[in-house]
Amino acid sequence: MLIGLYNYWVVVALMMTGFYIVIAQGNLIKKIAGLIIFQTSVFIFYISVGKVDGATAPIVGDGFSQYSNPLPHVLILTAIVVGIATTALGLALIVRIREAYGSIEEDEIQKKDDQAC
Repeated sequence: MLIGLYNYWVVVALMMTGFYIVIAQGNLIKKIAGLIIFQTSVFIFYISVGKVDGATAPIVGDGFSQYSNPLPHVLILTAIVVGIATTALGLALIVRIREAYGSIEEDEIQKKDDQAC
């Protein structure tokens, strides 16, 4: 029973790892890495849900009665492209924050903002 749900255990482990990194780390680069891990767990989840045991690709042929739904896999391809774009944007923002504040540590940035007010 639990062995058949192995991929879902991996999803939960990756999701919680990414979530912990985002919350616990003060370094902005590490936060982006945590978001990437979290995002990967969502990709694995959608691919796992789209798989049907005993089914084939949705190509009509003799002897096949069950077909897998290709939509989740197509959506994941789109999500990967969007994920790469948002990661690049996040890293570009971190570069600008580093130029403006001289640090990528959340605590130091907060202190400099508090001193400026």
